Amino acid sequence: MPSTRKLKITALAGGVGASKLLLGLYQVMDPSLLTIIVNTGDDIVLHGLKISPDLDIITYTLAGIVDTAKGWGFRGETFHALKRLARYGRPDWFNLGDRDLATHIHRTAMLAEGKTLSQAADSIRTALRVKSRILPMSDEPVPTMIDSNEGLLHFQEYLVKHRSEPVVRGIRFADVESAKPAPGVLEAIRDADRVVICPSNPLISIGPILAVSQIRDQLRAHKEKVYAVCPIVGGKSLKGPSDKMLAQLGHEPTALGVTKLYADFTGALVIDPADKSLAAAIAALGMKVVILPTVMTTRTQKRKLASALLSFPL
Repeated sequence: MPSTRKLKITALAGGVGASKLLLGLYQVMDPSLLTIIVNTGDDIVLHGLKISPDLDIITYTLAGIVDTAKGWGFRGETFHALKRLARYGRPDWFNLGDRDLATHIHRTAMLAEGKTLSQAADSIRTALRVKSRILPMSDEPVPTMIDSNEGLLHFQEYLVKHRSEPVVRGIRFADVESAKPAPGVLEAIRDADRVVICPSNPLISIGPILAVSQIRDQLRAHKEKVYAVCPIVGGKSLKGPSDKMLAQLGHEPTALGVTKLYADFTGALVIDPADKSLAAAIAALGMKVVILPTVMTTRTQKRKLASALLSFPL
């Protein structure tokens, strides 16, 4: 086994919740050995621009330019263009900052020129001097759609426009049947020394990645090296509406509920000390249990959890 600093790590990630752990990993390991497979179910087209929120959150975070208070967008951002768009009668419920718009314009232009989402993501992370590989889960659009008591909503409409208030009745990933893993995704899982499922919403951040053809099967084939960091602590989400969505769809909003969603492809679940009473029930489902502090408020906490993930043997 290579030294912990030389381990090849592949992470599956959503946005804000995942970015905290990824920043820790980026700082405690050789970042060139880190590959991140990112959810693109959140992607949306607004004002004619292709917006990839989770790809951008991860890239901006690792580039050291993210607004740490919000967890997304540029630090010190302005919103003059968005205000002007609103004056023209265009929707302004989705915050797009002035510098952030340059990213979306660049991505949209590359796609119009026949390039892939993977190529656009690599161009953006290279320009921002991020050393880790950042891969979309697929180059094909797979929008996450929420069936709710207010009708069918794009996930961004549910989350941002309606502030997660509608009752969730179902989730579907449009056109996922025809989506293929982006180049390098399956190989990154196969070739990694360790695969980390970040503490992201299991339904709408990790779920879309798992729904893409062959990805779940590839994880299952390498289950012994897959760790998942639980996004639920003490029955509550670390970030976002994970607990509420789990409960509304009939899942337990607990670490045990997450275990049931991940048990077929994950070798070990990392849970917070607040949930140690669930350890025996989780182990009974065939998953190893690792108890570590998973709440990452400070940079030290992010680095400490990342270091522990690298050093703990499967």
